[in-house]
Amino acid sequence: MNTTVSVPATSANLGPGFDCLGLALGLYNSVTFTPASAPGVHTTAAGVDADKIPTGADNLVATALEAVRARVGARPFNLHVHQQNQIPVGSGLGSSAAAIVAGLLGGNRLLGSPLTRAELLEMAVALEGHPDNVAPALYGNLVLAVAHAGGLHVEPIGLPPLRVAVVLPDFALATSAARAALPRQVSLADAVFNAGRTPLVVRALETADYAKLRIAMQDRLHQPYRIPLVPGLAKAFEAATAAGAAAVALSGAGPSLIAFAATGHAQIATAVQNAFAAAGYASRHWILPIDTAGAR
Repeated sequence: MNTTVSVPATSANLGPGFDCLGLALGLYNSVTFTPASAPGVHTTAAGVDADKIPTGADNLVATALEAVRARVGARPFNLHVHQQNQIPVGSGLGSSAAAIVAGLLGGNRLLGSPLTRAELLEMAVALEGHPDNVAPALYGNLVLAVAHAGGLHVEPIGLPPLRVAVVLPDFALATSAARAALPRQVSLADAVFNAGRTPLVVRALETADYAKLRIAMQDRLHQPYRIPLVPGLAKAFEAATAAGAAAVALSGAGPSLIAFAATGHAQIATAVQNAFAAAGYASRHWILPIDTAGAR
């Protein structure tokens, strides 16, 4: 019997919420697990950026499947795994988190669901290295993830119906390069600047208060260092605001941009794409709702 898992895209950081805030978006990867007679896990991929998905032992869905099997102590899987992708790879939209969550959730279901969602989250964080994409991919909505001495506290936060514009330039930005651009130390003033705005982002999104969001979604910890890495991105931020966006942020480490507004999302996306075109780069855009269900 086949099992299919659907996992949403995610946007992490959201301005000041560096490495702790993540938002689930209505763009999905689906992974279907089919019992196979041949031993082992055999993967195929189709859809967006399918040519960038490894089909060998380094496939993230297969890696997550093996992690579940080892955790439970089950026999090796004999499976065909087919990935149908809508989330672009290397985009700042959580494609690796989606693959990891799909493998964990699918493997757990195939084994009779012995692991809780909290245990799956713990495993996902171990595989991904940080919680801000895997947590909203698993739970949906807006998620605040806080590490502490006892582990990880995850706070899912329900949101009203919202839509966002997402624009992805045709520019490769490795997450490792975006991380390497960050300073090792920041000033007390910059830390306080972000500390005050992070809870305000949460409150503004909870209440769909775009005036608050305009104030809240500013950042001094990571975006000033990452925006210069992407040609045209600074002008794209300006174009989004001029076209009516209440708030604009890097999605994850980039290079995609996420813009928040009550209306006019198509016009905002067009303005951003024109800014990237002026810098010599084509781009793709999506107008997306917030996902409220998470992986399923």
